[in-house]
Amino acid sequence: MRWEQLFGDLEGQVRAVRVADARADVAELVRAERASVHLVDRLRAAVGRPLRVEVDGVDPVQGVLVDATGEWLLLATGAARRALVPTASLLAVSGLDPHVAPAAGVVESRIGLGHALRALARDRAAVRVDAVGAVWRGRVERVGADHVDLSVGEEVRGGVPVAVPFTALRVVSTL
Repeated sequence: MRWEQLFGDLEGQVRAVRVADARADVAELVRAERASVHLVDRLRAAVGRPLRVEVDGVDPVQGVLVDATGEWLLLATGAARRALVPTASLLAVSGLDPHVAPAAGVVESRIGLGHALRALARDRAAVRVDAVGAVWRGRVERVGADHVDLSVGEEVRGGVPVAVPFTALRVVSTL
């Protein structure tokens, strides 16, 4: 009887060590998985959720996330208003949960800031452009590889052309 208790106790200790090792392994795997998560993957998982986006140099943008890519976010800030925020200008995002979307497909990963700005040019949408140290109201006329041309001024059509580098953009809002 005594030997059986001793062997039973040893088996219990071995099981406890194995369980502790398994828990430690799981915790380490969870930490490693979290370390591989990109912000854009969390943002893509948050489509349809209300978010508050802190942007470098401008007022925070609040709205429902419509779309997100590696280069930009699109928020619905009103019934017909949208705000395009380059991810490079993000300081912080509030309202995210810990969920992560699967990796973006090849086509989705190639949709850059220029694609979104070209859609605004095609639609001839009136926009407000918040950039580093400046704000313009006008229309997107042309989109280059690294800049956007705006027509601004009293008469938007034929107004004063302004070329703004993508790196200076903070928020482009439809009016």
